[in-house]
Amino acid sequence: MTESMGFLIADASRLMRRNFDGRARSIGVTGPQWRVLTALARNAGINQGGLAEFLEVEPITLCRMVDRLQEAGLVERRADPNDRRAWQLYLTDRAHPLLSQLKELAAGLIDEALEGFEEDEKAQFMAMLERIRSNLSRKNNENDGARANG
Repeated sequence: MTESMGFLIADASRLMRRNFDGRARSIGVTGPQWRVLTALARNAGINQGGLAEFLEVEPITLCRMVDRLQEAGLVERRADPNDRRAWQLYLTDRAHPLLSQLKELAAGLIDEALEGFEEDEKAQFMAMLERIRSNLSRKNNENDGARANG
């Protein structure tokens, strides 16, 4: 193998992200904003610190992104009933149609990326990626537990 698996996965991810970001800009959303909106769709009510950790960005960077999304009427902050210093984040009704558009753009990109693959190859590829993610998640969790106990 002339290129490592890790490089190929990272490069394919980079190209998909770059391509998707260009498509998302056509409807007025940046790539980082898309990632925030998608994360909130999956984790409604998460606080800003938890979302920053989930997205692997600095809290101040996330705060600025949420500020812009709130100004655009796509995200709302609600006081956390358990911590008066924290804010819980939610999508607004205005964000949902935009997310639907973004999902359509993503589906088109996936179709292009998998052009020429047979249906069984697509299913096999997804199963392999899920297994890689599962293996690495398990190893990561084991390492986190060892650090906490060490």
